[in-house]
Amino acid sequence: MSADFIAPVQAMDAAFSGRACHLVDASGRARPMPVHRWTGAHGAADHRLLLAHCRGRTIDVGCGPGRLVEGLADRDVPALGIDISPEAVRLTRDRGGLALLRDVFGTVPGEGRWDVALLADGNIGIGGDPVRLLRRAHELVRPGGRVVVELEPAGTGLRHHRIHLRVGRRMTPAFDWARVGLDAIGRIAEVSGFSVETTTSVGGRHAAVLIHEGA
Repeated sequence: MSADFIAPVQAMDAAFSGRACHLVDASGRARPMPVHRWTGAHGAADHRLLLAHCRGRTIDVGCGPGRLVEGLADRDVPALGIDISPEAVRLTRDRGGLALLRDVFGTVPGEGRWDVALLADGNIGIGGDPVRLLRRAHELVRPGGRVVVELEPAGTGLRHHRIHLRVGRRMTPAFDWARVGLDAIGRIAEVSGFSVETTTSVGGRHAAVLIHEGA
């Protein structure tokens, strides 16, 4: 790989280590990633929007630096974070949380037995295919289990993107990402084996709770 390029996981490691990281869209427009929020402490909005719906054993998919794993532990909820970033896993463990270096589409402990899978901070976009991701979550949680997923505002619909991450003068190759609005989650959930149990909005952030409809 050229010296001008950086792998996506290396870009995220750099961001979690405190380097400025920008998301660059297909038009070349760059915007800073809100890493300061991810690396900060869990707050009241996190609890009301996401953590209050995590009842029972929870797997945080794409846990990042572990603020939500820590928040669940503070509520005495058994939680495991998984992430492809070694720095994210290290930071989660430094907070006292449990975390493993795993790709959600690879082998994950406890498949089919989790009570809740958490997809926060835009992680419904992982892989650029929300249906594929939710079908994978369907394999992770038990029948009757739930997925708590953070979403974009109503009107966003389902949007697919090719994006880059930029750290300093180095750029990742383009990779697939997706955004899902409150208005689109119903049909995406349905084809993935879930129904929408509830939706909620707190402080300009939005989420849905999906329930596994398996027997």
